[in-house]
Amino acid sequence: MSAVTNPASESTPRPTPKPDSMLTSDLTSKRKSKRKSTPDSTAWKTPKRNAWDDPRGWRRIGRYALLIGVSIVVLFPVYTTVIAAFKPSNRLFDNPLLPDGFTLDLIREAWTSGRLGTYLWNSLLVATIVTFAQVATSLLSGYAFAYLRFPGRKLVFLAFLATLLVPLEATVVVNFDTMQSLGDGVTLPILGWTLPTWLGGLNTLQGLTVPFLATAFGTFLMRQALLSLPSDLRDAARIDGIGHLGFIRHVGIPLVRPTLAALALFSFLSTWNQYLWPSLVISDQDRHTVQSGLRLLSKSNLDAPNLVMAGTIIAAVPILIVLVVFQRQLVRGLTAGAVKG
Repeated sequence: MSAVTNPASESTPRPTPKPDSMLTSDLTSKRKSKRKSTPDSTAWKTPKRNAWDDPRGWRRIGRYALLIGVSIVVLFPVYTTVIAAFKPSNRLFDNPLLPDGFTLDLIREAWTSGRLGTYLWNSLLVATIVTFAQVATSLLSGYAFAYLRFPGRKLVFLAFLATLLVPLEATVVVNFDTMQSLGDGVTLPILGWTLPTWLGGLNTLQGLTVPFLATAFGTFLMRQALLSLPSDLRDAARIDGIGHLGFIRHVGIPLVRPTLAALALFSFLSTWNQYLWPSLVISDQDRHTVQSGLRLLSKSNLDAPNLVMAGTIIAAVPILIVLVVFQRQLVRGLTAGAVKG
């Protein structure tokens, strides 16, 4: 038998497949048509430019004028101090704003007559002790508030923060009486314990350092830095049998090192620049810090104001060195955690 053929199948040609390029172009055209048909779709919009971020014309002129004005206000006292420190005494009031003379005699005289070498060493010793103590106590207390769970934790932390609202001048009298009592061997009223005299006293190193061995600002700063760490790190350390001190040493300190460096720099600078407390606690000539030593220099040389300016330049040199050396750590510590992702 002969096979029966379908004439319709013979007359209808088979569709030829389209190449891949044509398929890709069809899909692209369909997608474009969908985007055009649906308003407010996922099409990218050009972000609006903020006039403050990209100033033009008068805005740019006003911004630079403001920056120049603020710079003049800030740098003008520094400029006059430097001019007076290196200008001869007999030409101090002749064109006081112009550097028409240069001498190093005032620097030498301020160093010798003002005993600034001894005062700089005292300030360095006090600032170093307070810095190490504040970093250690802030790290430990910040870890306690961040990871430990104990009754009244939030209340105690709020009490720490409340102390930031109290200025130093409001606690000077209490701290002075406390240091004087510790130097005399005070006895605790409830427990009946007599505290050793080496904990405090006037005209002592302890009197300059003990009231500032801990800081609420450092506790808050380290708590926030430790809270930014992933909680899985603490859980993994607990599973591995690592205790609290081990976690702080091997995990916490390496990860929050920029914050620790910024805290250390702040503590050092604030302690170095203290004036009121050393002036009250210290009356011995050999135990003054550099800030209170400048006060003694000004009292003994009322007729030579440029000599005090020279002493100010000497006292500012260590601060400038510290800022230049640790500038990167300061910026990293201030910007740590500011960018997410």
